[in-house]
Amino acid sequence: MRASHLGSRLSSGPVSKAATARLARGLRGNRPLQALIAGYAALWIALAIAPKYRSDWLLENLLVFAFVGLLAATFRRFQFSNASYAFFALFLALHTYGAHYTYSEAAFGYWLRDTLHLPRNPYDRIVHFSFGLLLVYPLRELAQRVLRLRSVWAYLLPFVVVLAMSAGYESIESWVARAVSPELGAAYLGTQGDEWDSQRDVDRAMTGAVIALAAIWLRERLRARTAKRGKG
Repeated sequence: MRASHLGSRLSSGPVSKAATARLARGLRGNRPLQALIAGYAALWIALAIAPKYRSDWLLENLLVFAFVGLLAATFRRFQFSNASYAFFALFLALHTYGAHYTYSEAAFGYWLRDTLHLPRNPYDRIVHFSFGLLLVYPLRELAQRVLRLRSVWAYLLPFVVVLAMSAGYESIESWVARAVSPELGAAYLGTQGDEWDSQRDVDRAMTGAVIALAAIWLRERLRARTAKRGKG
């Protein structure tokens, strides 16, 4: 894609001129993105060493392979802002850490359980909450720059997509567990005996999305107010 064409597409969305120029240069001219990729790659390699259950680790990393592959395959046609890539990297880091131990046996989750006197390891809830919290921003950026959505639609569509992706993942996860490795079903799904686990996971994603969208709305209102005062 030519830089001029890319710049015209980026200018329609909430991306600064400096960010537009950086994205137009691609990965080679984007040092922050290079650092994000290198940091996540180092973390992934470190956590790929001696995971608690190798078979479960492979199942969990199907998401990583698919997600990273999709971002790489579409990079020349559409580049997110560095903020969006940072949110992607943070979510993948949380998922990669959980894959090393399995979500229900994550060491950090056990520490939280014992420190806060919780009835279960909450790490899976944290990651599902982070799914909504961290992915709404990139989804909104996609909606604004590709679909040209504005006003309430730029908030509503990312919210609906997060819910659909969260519910869809729960369904796909159960089918993968049954089809690929039934004996690892409990460890892979991480229900910890909770019959409402899937519904609660979707609820956490929804809560994270609402909080993120509220923060985005507040930031935009503050920016608009500051710009209005500057013109006054």
